[in-house]
Amino acid sequence: MHFVLTINQRDTREAGDQVPDLVRSLRHIPAVVDFQRSVSDEAQGVLAHPSAAVDAALVAIRARRWNVGIGVGELRRPLPSAVLEAEGFGLVYARRAVERAQRSGDRIPLAVEGPDAEVAAEAEAVLRLLGQIVASRTSAEWKVLDLMTPGARGQQKYVAQELGITAQAVSKAVVRSHWVEEWATRPAAARLLDLVSGPVSLPPAPLPYSAR
Repeated sequence: MHFVLTINQRDTREAGDQVPDLVRSLRHIPAVVDFQRSVSDEAQGVLAHPSAAVDAALVAIRARRWNVGIGVGELRRPLPSAVLEAEGFGLVYARRAVERAQRSGDRIPLAVEGPDAEVAAEAEAVLRLLGQIVASRTSAEWKVLDLMTPGARGQQKYVAQELGITAQAVSKAVVRSHWVEEWATRPAAARLLDLVSGPVSLPPAPLPYSAR
C-alpha cells in the first residue's frame, strides 16, 4: 500500500512559485518516490508509511499556502524515480483528494481519498483538526517548538537558554500551541490512514475434516 501526496499552491499569483521551497522542506521525510514538481505549481511524493504521510501533510499545512491531497492505494511496481512515471490507483485517489481540498473554502485545505470512503473521511477529519492546530500557531510559538523534540524530557530549560527567554515562557508557548496534544494525536491519524485501504483479504478458512 502507498500513500501519495499531491500538493498544489494556493497563492501562486501573489507569492510566486514556491514549489522548490516546499520540496526542500519535505526532504527529511522518508519517501519511496521523492517529492518533486509534477506540473506547474504542484508537487507529488509517494510514501510507504502513514506516519510519514501525516508528517508531510502537516509540513505543508504549516506554510498556509498549499492544498493537500492524500491518496491511499497501490502503485504499479517497480516504482519509478520520477513521480510523473508512476501509475496506479493511489495517484487517482490523490488527484481526487487535492481537487476536493481546493474547494475547502475557509477550512483547512486537506482531503483524503481511498478504497474505504468512510475511514478516509474519519482520517481527513482528524488531520484537519491537527492542521488547524498547526496552522494557527504564531511565529513566536514556532521558534520554541522548532527546538523541541517529541517525547524528550527536561528540554524546556535548554530551549529557554537557546532563545534567551524564561522556562516559564517556553512552557506557556508549549501549552498555548497544543504541541503535546498534536504529537499525541499524530499516531491516531496515521492509524486511520493505514485503514483507508480497507480490510485485508484473508484466504478462506480450511473446511473441517468431516466436511471434506
